[in-house]
Amino acid sequence: MTSSVNASLEKPRRPSIGMIGVGAFGMFAVKHLSAHFRVVGFDPFADLQPLEARYGICSACLPEAASCDFVVLSMPVKELANVVQNIRPYLRAGSVVLDVCSVKCGPAAILKGLPSHVQVVGTHPLFGPQSGKNGIEGLPIAIVPIRGTAYRIVAAFLRAQLKLRVEITTAENHDRQMAQVQGLTHLISRILLSMPLSPASMTTTAFDHLKAMTELLCRDSDELFHAICAENPYVKDVIRRFLDMSRNVGGRFCGDSEEELLQSKAPKRTNLQPSCSE
Repeated sequence: MTSSVNASLEKPRRPSIGMIGVGAFGMFAVKHLSAHFRVVGFDPFADLQPLEARYGICSACLPEAASCDFVVLSMPVKELANVVQNIRPYLRAGSVVLDVCSVKCGPAAILKGLPSHVQVVGTHPLFGPQSGKNGIEGLPIAIVPIRGTAYRIVAAFLRAQLKLRVEITTAENHDRQMAQVQGLTHLISRILLSMPLSPASMTTTAFDHLKAMTELLCRDSDELFHAICAENPYVKDVIRRFLDMSRNVGGRFCGDSEEELLQSKAPKRTNLQPSCSE
C-alpha cells in the first residue's frame, strides 16, 4: 500500500533534451526550455556552471547529451556534419534530432544521413538573444519536416508552451525567403557598420529604424553572417541584384552617365570610381 501511494505521488518523468552546442543561442534557448525539459548540455568550449546554478541543467559528455529524448544541434553550419557523425552511435531509437541553423537546404541534407531509427526536424528560430530579450511570445519560428511525424509534436509544443508563431515549410522555400529576409538585412547592416555614420541631432523615423536594425545585428557573429550569406544557395543572386540596383539608382544622383555605369560593371575596369557632384 505504501509503495503504491509513494508511486502515485511521484512526479511524471520530464522528457530530456540534449543541447549540443551551448553558445549564445544555446544559452538563450536553455532559459526557455529548462521549465519543460530535463536539460543535458554539452559544449567543450563553454562554461556551463552558471547555467547549472541558474536553470538546473546537467553538464554532461557528448554520449549523454546525444542519448536524450530530444537532441538539439546548435552550432555553426560548417561544424554540423562532423557533429552528426560523432553522435550517431549514441542516438536512441525513437529520439528526435533537431537543428537550429539559419539555413536549411544544406543542414537538411546532412541530417538525412542520421540513422533511420531517429526522427529528424529542421528548425530556424527567426529571433535570437537580442530580438528576444524582452520575451519570445509571438515571435516566428520555421519548422522543416525531414523524417518522421515528430515535427507535429514539436510544432504543437512551440505553439502551446512557448507561444511562438510556427510556420511549417520546406528547406527550399525557407532558404528562398531567407535569401531576402536575412541576406539583405545582414548585408546592409554590415555595410553600414563598415562606414560609421556621424552623430545627427536631427533624424527621421526611417533613419532611426535603420540604425535600430544595424544595432540589433551588430552583435551577430561572423560565423552567423557567413552562414546566412554564403551557405544559403539563393543569397548570391539576391545580393547581385541588390548591388546592380544600388549602382543604377546611386548613379542617377552621382552624375554618372549610362555609359559610365556600364563601364563600372566591367570586370577589368574595377578602378573606375563615380564622382558625386556637389
